[in-house]
Amino acid sequence: MENAPHRVCPVEHAGGLDNRFRRWLHHPATLLAPYVSAGMTVLDVGCGPGFFTLELARLVGPTGQVIAADVQEGMLQLIRAKVDGSELATRITLHRCGPKRLGVTTPVDFALAFYMLHEVPDQAALFTELAAVLTPQGRLLIVEPPFHVTKSAFSATLARAHDAGLTPVGTAKVALGYAVVLGKSG
Repeated sequence: MENAPHRVCPVEHAGGLDNRFRRWLHHPATLLAPYVSAGMTVLDVGCGPGFFTLELARLVGPTGQVIAADVQEGMLQLIRAKVDGSELATRITLHRCGPKRLGVTTPVDFALAFYMLHEVPDQAALFTELAAVLTPQGRLLIVEPPFHVTKSAFSATLARAHDAGLTPVGTAKVALGYAVVLGKSG
């Protein structure tokens, strides 16, 4: 989903999104292992420089697939540089989102939207697209940073998800984050 340039974390700050401190705080394997297993198709929405993408690719194994989606080609190129020539490269599909659309049509078993929903100008449209690609038993983990998002803003985000047919099916404990696991309603 395309955003106003001042609202998206620029590629020049990608190092702040993928560093040792963040790996300690939001350990990708620990956070994602309860939701992702071998053979799954997974969507990393707003993947940035691939902080979670690479671990998702390890978790889905050689029979799984990860779609790394971002509005910035520069972020996708950072992922390409990290995996080029490795076995993970065959598991990761880089997808540049179009203006105002995620543009993914592949059914997914799990989707991750970590610290990025507050940058999306039309959350309702994004949730509609996510609900359309989630498999019937698929899950969406959303996490928002409390230093950018208030509790009431997070509640409004959840209301938009609900309007798109996504309801809470679980909770996730994430340091420095409001987090919930969503699934399709009914």
